[in-house]
Amino acid sequence: MSARADIISIPTASRWRLAAGLTLGLLVALVGLFWPTFYSMAEVWERSETFTHGYLIFPISAWLIWGRRHHLARVVPEPDGRGLLALALAGMAWLLADAGSVQVVAQYALIAMLIATVWAILGIAVVKAIFFPLMFLFMAVPVGEFLIPPLMSFTADFTVAALQLTGIPVYREGNFFSIPSGDWSVVEGCSGLRYLIASITLGTLYAYLTYRSWQRRVLFTIAAFIVPVLANGGRAYMIVMIAHLSNMQLALGVDHYIYGWVFFGLVMLLLFWIGSFWRENEPALEASSAFIANQTGYTRSRRLLPMAMAALVAAAIWPAYAQWLTQRDLPTMPALQVRLDAPWQPVQAFTDWTPHWLGADRQFRSSFGQGSQQVMLEVDYYATQRQDAELINSQNFMIPQKHPVWSQVGDGHTEVSVAGQPRTVRQALLRSTSGQRLLVWQWNVINGQRVVSDARAKLIMATERVRMARDDGASILVAAPYEESPAEAAQVLARFMEHNEAAIQRALDQVAGK
Repeated sequence: MSARADIISIPTASRWRLAAGLTLGLLVALVGLFWPTFYSMAEVWERSETFTHGYLIFPISAWLIWGRRHHLARVVPEPDGRGLLALALAGMAWLLADAGSVQVVAQYALIAMLIATVWAILGIAVVKAIFFPLMFLFMAVPVGEFLIPPLMSFTADFTVAALQLTGIPVYREGNFFSIPSGDWSVVEGCSGLRYLIASITLGTLYAYLTYRSWQRRVLFTIAAFIVPVLANGGRAYMIVMIAHLSNMQLALGVDHYIYGWVFFGLVMLLLFWIGSFWRENEPALEASSAFIANQTGYTRSRRLLPMAMAALVAAAIWPAYAQWLTQRDLPTMPALQVRLDAPWQPVQAFTDWTPHWLGADRQFRSSFGQGSQQVMLEVDYYATQRQDAELINSQNFMIPQKHPVWSQVGDGHTEVSVAGQPRTVRQALLRSTSGQRLLVWQWNVINGQRVVSDARAKLIMATERVRMARDDGASILVAAPYEESPAEAAQVLARFMEHNEAAIQRALDQVAGK
């Protein structure tokens, strides 16, 4: 008999086969029940190079669990009602996310349900034995695009500061900057998100395989997050300098990407090499006799089937309810017409820029003027939230990246004053190749309340939808031109909203049937 204690008595081995079989069956059933959510992850893996690693997460997790088989042999699987509760809570989170069309949260909830199923059927001791392989499944969720704006801003800050330290004069406007040899812009591809996601995934796995203490694992994971962000700033500076010193002959086009990936690869190799100096080996398993099944363990094994059935029900009720919610018909709606109060009158459009809000059930867009002052107003009304027709959607934006005419040179939330009252709006500064500049304010209206936070708006509408209440909402967007300072346009927009906010709300109430 081996001293590694990897031999189990026949009754215990039989219990493991039953428990493992039920668990695998339930996991497959959950993937089937929540197939649209699982498929939404696979779609992103397929179309985005940033998240292609998602295909490998489940096989890697299975391989890591297989590597823990000798530890699992020392644990008796025991059904745990706390896992069933966790499964129900994760299912409730999935329902809210699905009702609000927040795919990322729904995907995280699905992974949490898979883990909770393992907990419910096999017990907390098994979960502890394979904790990291189970948590590693969360890496399959394609998340991180919300980091693109701050990463772009950091890359621009780093590059401009490094150029100035080098003695090169720089003129900057937002994420666009100019040096004597040429013009540059930090776009999505320059944000370094690909490097960051790859570094965190590889770094977390490396930390688990290389270290045993949680302190070292956490420290290396933090390093895997910080290093690629700093390295991406260095990469951007290096590319600009190579192009500058070569009179804009090198580091452009394909070279731009090749230099970036080579630099990133060298940085990651250096990080792993330095991390290897603190390597900790896996401790050997203590020798002990094999587990012998007792009557209590046998009795617990009889709970496996009822627990499996309860877990299946706890998971299945959520997609069934979500499907029922989708059967609701759209309400009848009149056309959306905004009739403004004097002295603002309709005028010919003063700009060719148009916002990019998709799937609205009713839309109103027009330009208005008062003397020399001009304002563009767009109202997008969504009667109910559903896929590709959502008030809050990543495809709703001011302008797309690499637009041939328009560039966004500033954005963020800001506080403005309308009729002496403070208001929070999402503000953007736009610039065209012809030299036109626009100040844009945008906010949402839900149940007559102004909401700027996307997360809060999603939560409100998802909760209303689950309660079978109205989940409609509207986006209000106003824009005004300016020559030198955005402050002059801000005064125009504040005056426009002071005069016409009530008229806009009346139009929304009419289309909503209130």
